[in-house]
Amino acid sequence: MAQSNVKVVSTGNPEIDKKLGGGIPMGSLILIEGASDSGKSVLAQQLTWGTSRMGYLVTVMTTENTVKSLIRQMISLNLDITDYVLLGRLKIFPIKAMQAQEGSAKTFDSLMAGIRAQKLQDLVIVDSITSFIAHASVEQVVAFFEECMGYCNNGMTMALIAHSYAFEETTTVRISAMCDTHLRLKTENTGDRIMKTLEVAKVRGAQMNTGNVISFDIDPGLGMRIIPYTKARA
Repeated sequence: MAQSNVKVVSTGNPEIDKKLGGGIPMGSLILIEGASDSGKSVLAQQLTWGTSRMGYLVTVMTTENTVKSLIRQMISLNLDITDYVLLGRLKIFPIKAMQAQEGSAKTFDSLMAGIRAQKLQDLVIVDSITSFIAHASVEQVVAFFEECMGYCNNGMTMALIAHSYAFEETTTVRISAMCDTHLRLKTENTGDRIMKTLEVAKVRGAQMNTGNVISFDIDPGLGMRIIPYTKARA
């Protein structure tokens, strides 16, 4: 890896970080989008674990889990965050599903207020924003991302997780242009198996060249495991 003073957030997996250009630079606005069961949340959990291990302060805002279920799920992937939570270096805030589905400007304001309260954190992950986006106008979505950009310009790193179906195609193009990092996850049928892929659409400011498409599996006790291209296509 080229020597650099750029601070990065990490997945804690050297192979994946290498494909991400050596890690995602701090201060980035990150969009992680993909289909259901494509590994979006696991990638977010890798970022949570890897960045916590580096000594940074991390907040996870989740519509998908309670505090206990997230810790339990991550332990099952060998991504034990218990100590970071107990030490107060990792904060987990469940977002009630009904709250996320109200679909009003007030709901976006509530989410943004929660993000503002984390201004001293190095990395804030929202998993996911799908319920907010699916019930909002394009103008509300763009305004939300613009405000997030402002916080990232002031040093916060933010990862927003969403299902691809939450965006219209033209909206995705606009949002992607606003983000520093755009990661797209998919599932593909390869013969008799279903393969997960991670497309690194862009990582602005990466220390090295980024890998374009990564094939991976999710193994209990191991987390994300990269599958070599030849094996993925076999």
